[in-house]
Amino acid sequence: MMSAQTSNHSPIIVAAVWAALMVSLPALAQRESSTDIEITQTLPETTTSSLSELERTRADTWQLSETEWHRYQSLMLGIRGSVSHANLSPIEVLGIHARDNAERRRYAERWAEAMREDAERVLAFQRAYDAAAEHLFSGQPLIDAGKLKTLPRTTSALRSGDRLLFFTAIECPACDAMLVKLLSHLRTVAGIDIYLTGIPDKDSDRIRLWADEHSIDTQWVQTRHVTLNFDAGLLRTIADDVVETPALFVRRNEQLTRLSYSDL
Repeated sequence: MMSAQTSNHSPIIVAAVWAALMVSLPALAQRESSTDIEITQTLPETTTSSLSELERTRADTWQLSETEWHRYQSLMLGIRGSVSHANLSPIEVLGIHARDNAERRRYAERWAEAMREDAERVLAFQRAYDAAAEHLFSGQPLIDAGKLKTLPRTTSALRSGDRLLFFTAIECPACDAMLVKLLSHLRTVAGIDIYLTGIPDKDSDRIRLWADEHSIDTQWVQTRHVTLNFDAGLLRTIADDVVETPALFVRRNEQLTRLSYSDL
């Protein structure tokens, strides 16, 4: 209900006020609409961080989604990238930093499958190499013991060109202790040839199992920095007086010298 003061206004004045309002409202609405459009146009567009072509290829190789690859990259920017070597696989990184047991088990199973497949590839190539060597050099030993001069047993520092011949048994604690010491010198010598005694020459699976149990990196085997071999009587051929394992020799300039644990 209008107040007494308002009711005394002239009808002509009221009509003029309403006319002014009707004229100004469309203009005001237009200005507000223009402002809304201007604000909308200045808002930044929302973008999704996508993978580069190289990152996509690497992610696909490891069967990881884009989200998983971004998480792996983020983790490597933190403590994992500071304390682990750069070659640590994305699966291992994600597994180490799993957010629950189910995720940890999933990545562990995927890594176990990858390692199994890689070990099978390495062994397949090793068998192909053995067959090729037999075809090309049938009857010729890998090491011609007759051309090697066994030097007196002396203590000498290992050199970068040395290749170590290590004879070990499957169940041999003393051998395992020497192997750990040998592997610590892997970067300072040309390589280590490991010969396993007491197993059939065709039992490649037993060698693979032994290598897994002793943390022999498949990359070492692939690059021939470490070789896995059957003894096949070689130990008796190069050293008649040696009948027990562990036995260690260094090959330097086509000469063999026997070493002991204390020589390492």
